[in-house]
Formats: sequence, structure tokens, C-alpha cells
Amino acid sequence: MVGGRLRLSGIGEGISINIATRVSGADSSDKVLQALQHLFPDAANDADPHEPHFGQGSDEDWQFLNPSMTTFLGALHEQRILDTALDAMSKHLNNDSTSFELSRQAASVGKVAFPIPGDSPLGGVFRIELKGEGLAQWIEAATWHPGRTQVPRTINDERTMDDDGEASTWH
Repeated sequence: MVGGRLRLSGIGEGISINIATRVSGADSSDKVLQALQHLFPDAANDADPHEPHFGQGSDEDWQFLNPSMTTFLGALHEQRILDTALDAMSKHLNNDSTSFELSRQAASVGKVAFPIPGDSPLGGVFRIELKGEGLAQWIEAATWHPGRTQVPRTINDERTMDDDGEASTWH
């Protein structure tokens, strides 16, 4: 508990975390891994990354299983994007699983950015899959902030952002 608030990490909370990304073309394996580790410092895989060089680009699918989400969730709080995170992380929620994407370019500087669905942002994406019993409640708890005592938010409520990323207007 930090400052009277429970801090979740996904570890030991019944949540399975899978992060996947494709490193291809001129993508620097080292830079992609560094970007991921800005948000998930303990993420590691068994891949033997190869840096691209003239005439031979990268071409690897990477997967990272069950890293702690502590740094990622902390970044959501620091950036004050908890309602956006609630919407983005739950957009594809189906029973007890969901998936969402994070911009690798934003992650390279320790920031969280959720690309608009269907967009292919410069620098690529990390695809995050979460699974676990009670996942909807876990996402709501992980993205909770004191403002929700004044303006309550839940998954898929009337304040959920539009499909194009625009905020819903409410008064």
C-alpha cells in the first residue's frame, strides 16, 4: 500500500501476462528490448537478438511471459491516463481475457501510449494479452484514482472513449 492506495502488479494476483512484438526490417533488437524494459523492467525472452545490417534486416517474433506490471501501472498513474487506460485495456475484454497495444516509440522514453485501433504507429507496437478470473474488476482496480469517487467509471460505461479514440462528452 502506497499513500493509502493498493498498488497492483499482476504477479500473484491470478493474472497471466503475455507481451508479443515483431522485430522486423530495420528495427534494432536492442532498442526494442530497451523500450519494453522501460515499462516492464523484468521482461526477458530466450531470443538471441540480431541487429539488422545492410542487406539483412531483422525478422523475429518475440514473446515475454508474466513480467511484473508494476512499472507500467505506475506510469499510468504518473501520466494521469487512468481513464484512458481503463478504456483501452478493456476494449477487447471477453470474459476473463483482453488484449491491447502499446506504442513502442512512446515506450522507448518510458511513456505509455495506446494506439488507436487499426492504426500502425511508427516504430511498431507491443501487444499485451491479459487473462485471469475477475479480470474486469482487476483492470478497474489497477486504474482506479480518487477522481472516481466524484465521477465513477466502470468498463463500458457511458463515458467510454469512442472507437476513434475521441473522449465521450459528458456533463
